[in-house]
Amino acid sequence: MAYDEHLADRVRQIFTELHVMAEEKKMMGGLCFMLNDKMCAGVTDERLMARIDPVIYQEALTRQGAREMDFTGRPLKGFVFVEPEGIDDDEDLRSWLQLCLDYNPLAKSSRKRR
Repeated sequence: MAYDEHLADRVRQIFTELHVMAEEKKMMGGLCFMLNDKMCAGVTDERLMARIDPVIYQEALTRQGAREMDFTGRPLKGFVFVEPEGIDDDEDLRSWLQLCLDYNPLAKSSRKRR
């Protein structure tokens, strides 16, 4: 699983500063940060995977570096890839992570596999 360790460290640092205790799981081709048993954010290659409120999805796609997350060939509503140019600045990364944290309490948990 290839993901940018430096970006993962930056995410960890911001979560630590915000007193967020996320569980890390290697999945979806990268590293996911789970909160309340739900994917909150992740890192794959050099991109941030952001799980955000579907209500702000279209607006979020207009931000620098943002694009639809399309693992299966069709976009997943509420999930956004943010390319490096959209998260190079720590404040930009913090802003994306805050959107993820704001949505997490509203997000549905994935069904547990047996």
